[in-house]
Amino acid sequence: MSIAPQMDTVTDGAAGTVDRHATTRTFESTDPATGAVVGIFPVHDTDAVAETVNRARAAAQQWAELGFDGRRQRLNAYRGYLARRLHELADLVHRENGKPHADAILEITLAIDHLAWAAGHARKALGPRRVKTGLLAANHAAYLEYQPLGVVGVIGPWNYPVFTPVGSIAYALAAGNAVVFKPSEYTPAVGAWLAAAWRAAVPDAEDAVQVVTGDGSTGAALCRAGVGKIAFTGSAATGKKVMATCAETLTPVLMELGGKDAMIVDDDADVVAAADAAVWGAMSNAGQTCIGIERVYATSAVYDRFVAEVTAQVRKLRPGSDDEATYGPMTMPSQIDVVRRHVQDAATAGAQVITGGSDPDSSPGENYVAPTVLLDVPEDSLAVREETFGPTLTITRVRDAEEALERTNATSYGLAGSIFSGSSKKALDLARRMRSGMTSINSVLTFASVPALPFGGVGESGFGRIHGEDGLKEFTRSKSITRQRFALPGGNLTSFSRPANAADGLARVIGIVHGRHR
Repeated sequence: MSIAPQMDTVTDGAAGTVDRHATTRTFESTDPATGAVVGIFPVHDTDAVAETVNRARAAAQQWAELGFDGRRQRLNAYRGYLARRLHELADLVHRENGKPHADAILEITLAIDHLAWAAGHARKALGPRRVKTGLLAANHAAYLEYQPLGVVGVIGPWNYPVFTPVGSIAYALAAGNAVVFKPSEYTPAVGAWLAAAWRAAVPDAEDAVQVVTGDGSTGAALCRAGVGKIAFTGSAATGKKVMATCAETLTPVLMELGGKDAMIVDDDADVVAAADAAVWGAMSNAGQTCIGIERVYATSAVYDRFVAEVTAQVRKLRPGSDDEATYGPMTMPSQIDVVRRHVQDAATAGAQVITGGSDPDSSPGENYVAPTVLLDVPEDSLAVREETFGPTLTITRVRDAEEALERTNATSYGLAGSIFSGSSKKALDLARRMRSGMTSINSVLTFASVPALPFGGVGESGFGRIHGEDGLKEFTRSKSITRQRFALPGGNLTSFSRPANAADGLARVIGIVHGRHR
């Protein structure tokens, strides 16, 4: 199945022909490596978005009524469809996003695994249950259930155009919601492919997943369209705009924003493994990873060895679009200026700049950035304080792990991080005290591949969680129900007709049950 649109075709979010009266503007999606047009897509306006949400709202009730088993069956059909066409989707991701085909396969594989987990664990996490009532409502039965929100709007990023949005889409669907997905304007073809794949795999509930394409105006229209929740992934600055727009209609939001993730390399760490992980965490996907490693704090005992190992590995890296390249181009051209500004700021402040692979003068194209390591960078530099989102890494010498943790936490971000240490006990202690939503020990990014673990940050890295039971509950509203099983023999305490001595009797009981605890 080939879904990617041709240059002369205007497609809607589901990769079919759009009614040109529904919207008048279009935009091109291009290959960041070559500039070739991947497809032409409409900028869905307010009316088109509203129509799409209404279509999803009509489908949401039918989707919810399928129940956990019915939804699991269809989500399994969808993941099977993706698995059988994995290479086709990876080719499209490579062309539209720029990452190497092998990295695209890894991304899609993670998404498929999350689809399987969400479908298989929704009943356990969200199924109706009885809960204990406690003393004051002993004559009642109490029930808790998690009800779907109806329609969830998902605004996805361009850096991981499959894995990241599926982290919201899969869990929202498993929880019983329909979804309207707005992919990034840099990867609309991937979003269209995912929607077309859903229609092909789940024809009896095809309207449960809708796609709208466009720029920020389309995202704003989705925020105002009356959906049950918006799940947004992107920068903190854009996240604030999304929140402000959603506040107009009191639409709740889930924010998965940027990071300035750090790695701590302790005295007894495996230096070679730590360097390998740091280079991958910093340079893979051209550094365009919200949970990528941007800072390393290495103790004095291992600093020199660590820097030498990182330098040796970085010099082997080569950006490009061919099969042998280690990472691809920058997907969003404007991000190149951010990376260069951070590097220049650090160099001006006295940092040592180590460039590996292709230097800027011999780069395979203007959209590529050479892998760059920055040493002795002042803590107030842009490369340390702001999210770079490019193939750069700062390495700083610290006295010990405690100083490393202090510097790690001295940021407004708090998404993820990594600790390398030979002591499991010490590493766990450091991980718990790291101000981040997620931490890997002796690895990087591993938490993202564990479907049962919630994914999200604190501070300017956002709030709310995708993945795991928390991710399923994120797309529901809790519903509490009580049912009186029998009347109390002494009368109803919540009634004006209660006996005069009822409150005193209650106070005596509370004193007997709870008063002895000091």
